[in-house]
Amino acid sequence: MTHIIVSPCIGVKDQACTEVCPVECIYDGGDQYLIHPDECIDCGACVPACPVSAIFPEEDVPAGETEFIVKNKAFFGL
Repeated sequence: MTHIIVSPCIGVKDQACTEVCPVECIYDGGDQYLIHPDECIDCGACVPACPVSAIFPEEDVPAGETEFIVKNKAFFGL
């Protein structure tokens, strides 16, 4: 399981999440940040750091935002 960054990040890209990630698994995906699913240790440090509440555990991604699960995996070639 990993965390997924969804639509509120697009255009904002505040770096607070990247600054608190202990394993540096959050990457610049162009229009938003993305979390590498194989590198994420599921610590959740990024969740409260996000100023736009855009980060969720994969199983808790809100309805209507599930396309970001696919986008995240495709970005990392998974």
